[in-house]
Order: sequence, then structure tokens, then C-alpha cells
Amino acid sequence: MNLHASCVSISGRGVLLTGRSGAGKSDLALRLIDRGARLVSDDRTEIEARNGRLVARAAPPVGGLIEARGIGLLPIEALSEAVLCLAIDLDAEPERMPEQAGSLAVAGLELPQIALAPLETSAPIKVEHGVARFGLVP
Repeated sequence: MNLHASCVSISGRGVLLTGRSGAGKSDLALRLIDRGARLVSDDRTEIEARNGRLVARAAPPVGGLIEARGIGLLPIEALSEAVLCLAIDLDAEPERMPEQAGSLAVAGLELPQIALAPLETSAPIKVEHGVARFGLVP
């Protein structure tokens, strides 16, 4: 399955960033990478179900590249794949105090999903806390 999404790995746990074109997927990924995350894919992500888990990787030919709006495509060291633990919806209105994560159906499996505003200064920190609170253990 090929999705219009970016993916980073935070402490070995894959996070899928979903949203429309221009929503801020690449920008948020860059800020997460600046905090220690690793790039898996930008803009186009292939996902497959493998042994009951969702595994993400870059769709060719965009592996190892990330868009920096106003700069262009940047080469960046990327992981070949990551087991997904959480999806972040960058289009939906974030809940103020969610008790639990929603879910995103991908390749016949459910992935916990939360909504965040990607361009908020605190968004990378919220993603990290979202992984700890709502993310599946790979």
C-alpha cells in the first residue's frame, strides 16, 4: 500500500505523518529529526502488513530525500524501514484532552492515530509524548 505520508522513527518506533499536500508533514519530520528522530520516508510511504505489524519504507525514488519548502530536496541519511506504532493526522482538529487514540486502518490492521497541529512550536514534543502515551510497542 502506498500512502501520501511521511515517516520518522523515534527511538526505534515508526511514526506515520499523514495530511494533505502542504499540511506540514516534511516540516514536522525535519523538526523531529533535529530532536533525534530518523527519517524513513518523506511524502510517499509504502506500508505492508508483516507478522501482524505495519512496516513502513520509502517509495522509490524518494528514499533518502526530504523536502525543505523554499530550499528544495535535501539528501538525508534514512532508515530502510520502521515498524509503525502511531499515526499523526495533520489535517484533523486536535482534541483538547483525548482519553484515547483514534485509529487508522492500513493494510488490514489498525494503527493508533492522534491529531496534532503540525506547525505549532510544541508539535515535535507532542509527537514524542504521543508515541509514549498512545503508540503501540513494536
